[in-house]
Amino acid sequence: MTTFNEREQGFEAKFVHDQNTEFRIKARRNHLLGLWAGGLLGLKGDELALYTGTVLSADLAEPGDDDVLKKIAHDFATVKIEHSAHDIRAKMDQLLSVAKREVVTGE
Repeated sequence: MTTFNEREQGFEAKFVHDQNTEFRIKARRNHLLGLWAGGLLGLKGDELALYTGTVLSADLAEPGDDDVLKKIAHDFATVKIEHSAHDIRAKMDQLLSVAKREVVTGE
């Protein structure tokens, strides 16, 4: 095997690792977001766990974060909780930082 091939395999392995880490961070952020939103919705125990699962599932609807944002905004509007899309996006950004720290440090 040539040095070039070894370097190429190394770059590919790093790319796969980085993609996996990014996926785990986003999933963790969505889980934390589901806990936050579910708490505001008054959910506890099994209902809260199920709700966080629906937030995680919502992220699979379309690329990007808009699907999660729309789901939570809709859920809030249904029960008349006043949080704008901007507020939800700010919480998403805040929780992304928390999720990065947790995934990277293994907390």
